[in-house]
Amino acid sequence: MLDRLIHAVDLDGLVRLIDDRCSDRDWAGLLRVRDRCVAATRETGRQLWPAATLSEYRLALLAPPEWAATVLDGEAGRFTIGPLSEVAAVHHTWSELAPHLSPVPVATFVAHERAIRGEHIDPSHLDDFPPVIDIPAARQPWEPRYPVSIYGDVGGEHPEPDRSGDMAEVTATHDGEVVDDDTTELAVRQLVEAWTASSTGRAEVVCVEGTHLDALGALGVHAARIAEIPATEAIAWVAWAGASGGAHGRRRGMAIGRFSAWWLLGALGDLHDDWPPSADEITELLADLRWYRWDAHEPEGGWRLQLLVVDEADGVAWAINAADRT
Repeated sequence: MLDRLIHAVDLDGLVRLIDDRCSDRDWAGLLRVRDRCVAATRETGRQLWPAATLSEYRLALLAPPEWAATVLDGEAGRFTIGPLSEVAAVHHTWSELAPHLSPVPVATFVAHERAIRGEHIDPSHLDDFPPVIDIPAARQPWEPRYPVSIYGDVGGEHPEPDRSGDMAEVTATHDGEVVDDDTTELAVRQLVEAWTASSTGRAEVVCVEGTHLDALGALGVHAARIAEIPATEAIAWVAWAGASGGAHGRRRGMAIGRFSAWWLLGALGDLHDDWPPSADEITELLADLRWYRWDAHEPEGGWRLQLLVVDEADGVAWAINAADRT
């Protein structure tokens, strides 16, 4: 049957076959579907990658650890619904997966995804894996609980962080002098690169000597609504944006989102030279920062990261405006 479906490029039939093999827990058969579809695509040009992709996704999501690990090799998952490191982390623990994983970067991402979901990862257990995310896997005391994705048989849900504070109308001011801050600008652009490079999004960031209202004015905003929010909420939104693919880009996963949040904090606090920063350094930085979410009455929908940050110790403020729409 598999040969006939592949020869006919019968994607509907292949999806039914994949469903049947998942129902029967025939993981060897499901891997065979993936391998044969990949081979046919490469050798004959038949457009069977959707079936190969679905097979990889189901293996990572549903199969026992030893079978899920077969697609956590850095080669699979290029077109799956979400990064396979994040997909596999939904139902598998690091302790279950680790013995079956090769020392490739995707394995390190799996460990960080599991740590984000609350699993304790012994740092020594990562010694044999590439240090592609050079921050601790364990969530630090100053970090929020990051929103985690929920994946099912045919799709994923990626919840937004909570919003707090009552929005108040403000008028921007123009009393602050704009300061060049290439480091923070680059951190923001890297944060939402999937929105701007792979989708239709845009990103702006300005730094001023002055207040958050001066930063809004330097951004070209006249009237806005703002609400002061705790640092944990702001960091969660930054990580959410970094994990997202926006409207049309590919989702990068919360491990990348969390690292992007660390990197932005490092830029705001000039902490990149001795990386990663210690918990004490970040805690000291956060004590000096105040955070606001804002909007300029834009229509609801799409992907948005609109933050104001004030460093009261240094008398500077930043305005961040990143957006992507469907």
